Order: sequence, then C-alpha cells, then structure tokens
Amino acid sequence: MRASNLVLLSGVLAGPAMAGTITVTIPAQKVAEYHRPYVAIWLEPAGGGTARTIALWYETKKTGKEAGTKYLADLRAWWRKGGRSMTVPADGISGATRAPGQYSVKLPDNIKPGQYVLNVEAARETGGRELITLPLTVPNPAARGSGKAELGAVTVSAR
Repeated sequence: MRASNLVLLSGVLAGPAMAGTITVTIPAQKVAEYHRPYVAIWLEPAGGGTARTIALWYETKKTGKEAGTKYLADLRAWWRKGGRSMTVPADGISGATRAPGQYSVKLPDNIKPGQYVLNVEAARETGGRELITLPLTVPNPAARGSGKAELGAVTVSAR
C-alpha cells in the first residue's frame, strides 16, 4: 500500500471529533396548571463570541399567526444571544416541548477545541424561568449542574 493511501485510510478511521452528550432533566411540577417548558440549549465561546443554538424545544405543532413562537422571547437570555434573529423551525435544532423526564442532546461533532460556556434555559407559561450555565472544555467535555425549579440535573459527558 502506498503511503498516500495509508494517510487517506487513517483519516477515514479517525472519523469526526467526538464532542459529547448533554443530558437535561425536566422535573415534574406539582401545580394546578402545568404547561411544558420551552427550553433552549446553546454554546458560547468562553471569551465571548457568537452563540450557537444546539436545541430549541417549543410548541412546534401550534398553528396560526405566531405558530408557537409567541413565548420564545420568554427564554430571555437565549433571545438576547441571538434567538430573536433565528428562523424557526430550524433543521436539527427545533423540537417539540418535552414532558418531565430526562433527555439527551448530542453536542455537534464540528465544535472546535477550546473553552466554552454551555447554557440551558427553561421558561414555562404560568411558571418560572431558569438558566443554568456550565463551563466546558472541548474535546473531553465534562460538567454538571442543577436547577432549582424549572430544570433538574444538567450533565455533559464525553461520548
């Protein structure tokens, strides 16, 4: 086998960089009127820069003039970091609201190595709002945090 073929083969075997998995827990609420929370998950460079939305869960099936986007502005931190200029639904990012439980979201494979801040924000109609920020290092991300009301445990682990 020629040297150039070995170089090409090693590139195929190495595959894309392994980023990680984010696990978000939405706790059950004992309230009379419960609405599933809107949730935004985004990543920002630690030194500042453009935010990258990784997941956005909102009422995607609602139709009409605002089609479920009416309350996206209640995700205040995400909204200010670029959510307001985002076109929704966004392929691979947007999804329906989630019932209480634990959900996994894959970190994109094409994140460049470096220091980041992971943000998870939840807002619920007739409920509260909560933001969790976790410092991350890519590759080999590992972080853990917990909310007090609207969000439960948030963990990031390498795959």
